[in-house]
Amino acid sequence: MNLLVTGITGQSGKWFLRRLIQSGNTIPELNVKAIVRDKSKMLKEDLGSLRLEYLYGDLFDEDFVANALKGIDVVLHLAGIGKSEIMVQKATENSVKWMILVHTAGIFSKYKAAAQPYLLIEERINNLLKNKAIDLTILRPTMIYGNMKDENISVFIKMVDKLKFFPVISGGKYPIQPVYEKDLGEAYFQILTHREKTINKQYVLSGKEPITLRETFKVIADLLRKKNYFINVPFSIAYLLSIKLYWLSFKKIDYREKVQRMVESRAISHADAAHDFGYTPVDFRTGLMPEIEQFKQTKNY
Repeated sequence: MNLLVTGITGQSGKWFLRRLIQSGNTIPELNVKAIVRDKSKMLKEDLGSLRLEYLYGDLFDEDFVANALKGIDVVLHLAGIGKSEIMVQKATENSVKWMILVHTAGIFSKYKAAAQPYLLIEERINNLLKNKAIDLTILRPTMIYGNMKDENISVFIKMVDKLKFFPVISGGKYPIQPVYEKDLGEAYFQILTHREKTINKQYVLSGKEPITLRETFKVIADLLRKKNYFINVPFSIAYLLSIKLYWLSFKKIDYREKVQRMVESRAISHADAAHDFGYTPVDFRTGLMPEIEQFKQTKNY
């Protein structure tokens, strides 16, 4: 298998690489190429017997992408839905047989502004692949966490640590189902090794079980040994403030969608993934502990 991976230096990508290294020769005749933007992004891992070549370039450079895809059988695209169309377009011009695209569970949002851009991209991708002999698998992670650069749970950790009186929109009663980045790395590997079951399918990759936002904050507070007092903020007020901030910042700071998504359920079952390739993510508290320890080290707790 000649595999091209994008986003291998990202949150889940580094765990996927480690899983490949651990696997030895589980995938016969595996050759891996990984696209990174510059040499400083190259992961310093002991590759063991893994055959890995780094390619340095920009995923928005169509000529670079086309050259990177020459001789590739399978693409694992972790670098974001915004770059998927170029990858798919150039794959149709090469010998690629299977595209695995990691997109987002945000496509299921009830808010048009949140979901519509993703829906349009996937519609265009389906049109590109129409009548093409390329298998497609789409993965939809929920909120990804696992380190202090995740821009999701890391924001909550900083807020819980800083604020004794903690605002929660609509009581924080809506469930989320965050997914630990290491579990995603394992899922990518399992999908590659279960091709016969996973081609031409779509999978939600969520955490072990739903947890409300308020419970999320409480778990964080407990691990930080903090005592917080939660203050309910009605959605109407929170959303109005996000609109004002958007205009006062001259459209530079936009929390409108984030506020909207705080009052909708983002708990989505991963039953199909569990059935087809044995996906078994950890519970939120277990996955959170390494991130909390990382935060403590930066704060000299």
